[in-house]
Amino acid sequence: MQKTYKTKSYADRQSRCMNTTPTPSMTPTTTMTTTGSASPAAGPVRFDTKIAVLLREDLETWQRLNVTAFLVSGLGTALPEVIGEPYEDADGVRYLSMLRQPVLVFEGTKETLTAAHARVLSRSLPRAVFTSDLFATGNDRDNRAAVRAVPTAGLDVVGLAVHGPRNAVDKVLKGARMHP
Repeated sequence: MQKTYKTKSYADRQSRCMNTTPTPSMTPTTTMTTTGSASPAAGPVRFDTKIAVLLREDLETWQRLNVTAFLVSGLGTALPEVIGEPYEDADGVRYLSMLRQPVLVFEGTKETLTAAHARVLSRSLPRAVFTSDLFATGNDRDNRAAVRAVPTAGLDVVGLAVHGPRNAVDKVLKGARMHP
């Protein structure tokens, strides 16, 4: 029996990512200072959007990690508003910016991915796709050519990333479960 995604699981996962205690009203809203970082005294930063990655359950561990990295990079490059400020440690050493909110990772069957792909397209949400053909290529040019060679309905989707309002992303992910 497969466990399906529930809002409580999202709140629990998000609270762990933000080191907060989950509450029944864990309705994220963007509350950030002008620098894009939250002051610990100001309370947790909450978001009205969600970033989610959906992976096909039959992928090997290395494939799951690789697909996730590629997919979230697509969102970060197309949606600059999801990128936070650069990091700096106490010694002044600077580090690259990263996504400003947690990325929730889900898994599902091939049928779940196919349905989610159709739903994300019908809702016109920002998305990134990774197909099984990309495991056989070795560079960006060949990756793009491999996707372009297949009609939308024929894509063998093994990974999908989506960003948008929480309720819209939840509808896209219907039938998926949190990645273990």
